[in-house]
Amino acid sequence: MKILITVKRVIDFNVKIRVKSDNSGVETANVKMSMNPFDEIAVEEAIRLKEAGIATELVAVSMGTAQSSETIRTALAMGADRGILVETDAELQPLAVAKLLKAIVEKENPGMVIVGKQAIDDDANQTGQMLAALLGWPQGTFASKLEPGDGKATLVREVDDGLQTITVNLPAVISTDLRLNEPRYASLPNIMKAKKKPIDVISPDDLGVDVSPRIETIKVVEPPKREAGEIVADAAALVDKLRNEAKVI
Repeated sequence: MKILITVKRVIDFNVKIRVKSDNSGVETANVKMSMNPFDEIAVEEAIRLKEAGIATELVAVSMGTAQSSETIRTALAMGADRGILVETDAELQPLAVAKLLKAIVEKENPGMVIVGKQAIDDDANQTGQMLAALLGWPQGTFASKLEPGDGKATLVREVDDGLQTITVNLPAVISTDLRLNEPRYASLPNIMKAKKKPIDVISPDDLGVDVSPRIETIKVVEPPKREAGEIVADAAALVDKLRNEAKVI
């Protein structure tokens, strides 16, 4: 079974985010970038499925500027077999990404697509669900455990009131949650081998997909600074402040 994995280049999670002076977006110049953490989990899970003899080929897909090839190289160093970069300077929103992935899936014909449940830059949590809808495939979101076999996949999902176990027919779209696994570090030999693994570079036009943004960002601002907390004498004083100062009750 071939597995398609999506990997996105985002600002490293350790970096303090800064808004541009013109409030047009987030500052990315001279900022450390890395693979989206949820996508790292997706890559790790696919590698484990290959090590278990369930998967035969792992294809890492990324979309964005030419620098996104670095993110694909990271996935290749972890253990993916080859990469596909959809190179574009356009702002890619979830629906456009899902349409591009649909076109790639139809070309590659994988038995499973594993995506991170969300990216830490926009937190949209939409691409996996949109892709499943466009393909007409079953989906298993927020997976904390995944066990494929006999044309089906059983997974444990993290939901609001606990854990839910479901079974979906393959091919399917799976999105990964934090507790699914612990991603490995790429070894130096594998990093060197990754430089020789192939990456196919294509454009949205090659796939026949219009990636024009459907949503316009008007302004980006930092959240207001939190004020210091205050200790109150009793419950009555708390209720009074919530009603008369915070005006939340």
